[in-house]
Amino acid sequence: MKDLGIRFFSALLGIILLIFIVNKGGLYLSISILLISLIGLWEFYNAMHKINLKPIRVIGYLATILFFISSLQYNIQLSFIFTLTIILSLITLLFNRDVDIQSIGVTLLGIIYIPFLLFHVKSLEGTKYIWLIFIIAFGTDTCAYFAGNMFGKKKLSPEISPNKTVEGSIGGIFGSVILTLIYSVLVDISLISEVIILTLFTSIIAQIGDLIASKIKRITGIKDYGNLIPGHGGILDRFDSIILTAPVVYYFVEYLFL
Repeated sequence: MKDLGIRFFSALLGIILLIFIVNKGGLYLSISILLISLIGLWEFYNAMHKINLKPIRVIGYLATILFFISSLQYNIQLSFIFTLTIILSLITLLFNRDVDIQSIGVTLLGIIYIPFLLFHVKSLEGTKYIWLIFIIAFGTDTCAYFAGNMFGKKKLSPEISPNKTVEGSIGGIFGSVILTLIYSVLVDISLISEVIILTLFTSIIAQIGDLIASKIKRITGIKDYGNLIPGHGGILDRFDSIILTAPVVYYFVEYLFL
């Protein structure tokens, strides 16, 4: 009960901060994504050290800062960021005997997995669709949690995440559909059938994002990525579903809504 209370109040504070940051937008949103990305990347690289992989941290953090600068609408193309990252990684491989191919691989994976995908949130800034990212991801997680506790019997993936159930997964999907429909009515999104399709698909993706983060934890032998958020763990423990949800919602909106 105590853990549930801590989890609830942490989530409540997080929601308040989220509403403030997204509504303010601009530099507030960019800096928030930057901080989440840097901490998340730091947690990811720490996890990789548990299995004796040695990511090139400075390159990962540099790429994240460049994504941040690019999000401020300075003329920095993504192709430039990735080209610079690859060249610097190869130069480091040449001159640093402690760096190997695996080091470069895990460095690039961290960059693509965390800051690159997370900064898709910024691409929907100023539109009513940006909230679909958070409603679907957090709505799925919350509804799955309660549905699993009340009705859960059949394990969804016991080897990866033993607490998740099929019933919880289904509850998360349908719960997120209800939440997005309510939101669509409130903000006058008329494409209801498209919203339902988007939510059904993205809710599944959100749960896959959660399972991917859990799989990495199993591989590296850690329980949580950190303890920054009381009751939730680290940044990656809380934003694992957002990482995949953000680009899916963005491209869906970009190609089908706008």
